[in-house]
Amino acid sequence: MNFLFELIVFFAVVYVSVALLALIFEDEVKAARERDPAARGRFQIVLLYSGFHAIVFHRLSHLLWKMEIPFLPRVISQLARFLTGIEIHPGAQISRGLFIDHGMGVVVGETTIIGENVTLFQGVTLGGTGKETGKRHPTIGNNVVVGTGAKVLGNIKIGDNSYIGANAVVIKDVPANATVVGVPGRITKQDGKKMDISMDHIHVLDPVMQQIDELTKKVQDLESKLKEKK
Repeated sequence: MNFLFELIVFFAVVYVSVALLALIFEDEVKAARERDPAARGRFQIVLLYSGFHAIVFHRLSHLLWKMEIPFLPRVISQLARFLTGIEIHPGAQISRGLFIDHGMGVVVGETTIIGENVTLFQGVTLGGTGKETGKRHPTIGNNVVVGTGAKVLGNIKIGDNSYIGANAVVIKDVPANATVVGVPGRITKQDGKKMDISMDHIHVLDPVMQQIDELTKKVQDLESKLKEKK
């Protein structure tokens, strides 16, 4: 009987704790539900999503960091790294609505600033170049999507509604409503339209392939003209 009572109390505490976290981090839970088709509900997100756990840990470590409490913020961030595979420096400034999908290998540097409703996929690095001091990490605008394995390096700005393609390496500022792909990153504007938050990785314009296609077309046109002259 005592065991049954303790079990009921345990599940009640878990339920209340999950509900409280879902309420406090409402924007992050909402972001996960909207951007991950595998999300089945807030309880699943709060209990099982490592990206959500990393954000919770960061909120605590960042609060202690701003209070200038030594050592403890880094302890919490390293614990979060061990548990989630996601490393976020306590000094990073993160706005509401961040969604880290899967998240393994994500690294966010100390002076990084992340705007609202940003999405980071696994393997993303928001890091420095190793040559600067002070503000040495990127500033990410609102509604930005950073694809799998992308590296955004240095004190640069990524404009609102931009999309950084998978495995791109970005070391220069990116304007709003732009797509960046390749190494080094090349900018492609998609008719000035805001990027769709549905995160469609397939239909992303590749500027390198566009140039190759244009060159191929020009060569074909020249060959046709030469044949006509003959």
